[in-house]
Amino acid sequence: MGKKVMVAGHLCLDITPRFAAGAKVDIGRVFSPGQLTNVGQAVLSAGGAVSNTGLAMAKLGLDVMLNGKVGEDAFGNIIRQFVGAERAAGLKAVPDQNSSYTIVLAPPGVDRFFLHYPATNDTFGADDVDYELAKQCVLFHFGYPPLMKNMYENDGAELVKMYKRIKQLGVTTSLDMTMPDLSSSSGRVSWKSILERVAPYVDVFLPSIEEIAFMMDRELFEKRKSQAAGEDATLAYEPGDFGDISDALLSMGIKIVAVKCGIRGVYLHTAGADQICAMGTACPGDVYVWSDRQIWAGSFKTEKFGSALGAGDAAVAGFLCGLVRGFSPEDTMQIANALGWQNVQAVDALSGISGWQSTLELLEAKDRARNPVGLSPDDWRYSPDRQVYYGPKDTK
Repeated sequence: MGKKVMVAGHLCLDITPRFAAGAKVDIGRVFSPGQLTNVGQAVLSAGGAVSNTGLAMAKLGLDVMLNGKVGEDAFGNIIRQFVGAERAAGLKAVPDQNSSYTIVLAPPGVDRFFLHYPATNDTFGADDVDYELAKQCVLFHFGYPPLMKNMYENDGAELVKMYKRIKQLGVTTSLDMTMPDLSSSSGRVSWKSILERVAPYVDVFLPSIEEIAFMMDRELFEKRKSQAAGEDATLAYEPGDFGDISDALLSMGIKIVAVKCGIRGVYLHTAGADQICAMGTACPGDVYVWSDRQIWAGSFKTEKFGSALGAGDAAVAGFLCGLVRGFSPEDTMQIANALGWQNVQAVDALSGISGWQSTLELLEAKDRARNPVGLSPDDWRYSPDRQVYYGPKDTK
């Protein structure tokens, strides 16, 4: 097996009804009272960051330990079957609690809708992590605290406690977010305050642009959402938005900021060499290649589209695999994009992802078409060889 990593946090059962390929779906009609809409066979899969990111990393050859909570119920049994007996050993089954589930509606041509029941995810706390196992790993990754009540209450006290204990072990840490539910307490807490408290213990931070804009600059989030006018909001964000937000995150103590930008790919901004050196067990072998970087890698174009379910988690898995295996920042970002491209070929979060060797072959295909990222050549320098853009703050 490859290097050992732990993936912890949000875990659920995803229930995804199939829609006919190419069908025009009127979502307003689907949700009309009394309306019946015929769909196809439902796809069942383990979901959440623990499954989506963890099992994708396992498919790429890393030795992955999973850490999450399920109930002792039918959904919990299904989740354990999906992750496999060996990895299920790291899951905590809680009596008298229900397992979490999500109904995923992903009709063609429409952004996904989610109906989510948090269940055991809301009770996950710092003491639910197996630190004896964690210290055997080169990387500890945690996903989706906005969907885990115990991790964001009290100004994120449990989240900070957990990351602080992991960093005391010398293990490299990473963190992924999801959009808070605006109608719940998750949408009302100060995420900027929580990030300020946990950032000194986070080495790699991998949010989407909308998630981090919501958390760091609500006014900017609302402005770009309004400008998008119901279309893909990631296209409304300007390069300067990414620079300002990543500057703020690096100043909080995060070492590597990798922002998922949907169809525009991945944006990277990193701290100085001294901070990169302090990352711990998964510190890059060439610290200076990773320090003071600002890079943008556009996503691969796809002719076949299943759904975007788990696309961000897949990109996170690719990025972290590239990092722990010693790849350059440019190649690590391309691996992230390759995993995202593989993911959207299928309806579920994992079946489109192939092995490590075929992923590397995608990197060699220099003629593969990319989606435009919308960068000014006056500020961003394009490298045809590396197929990435270097920003005004890149020092290499």
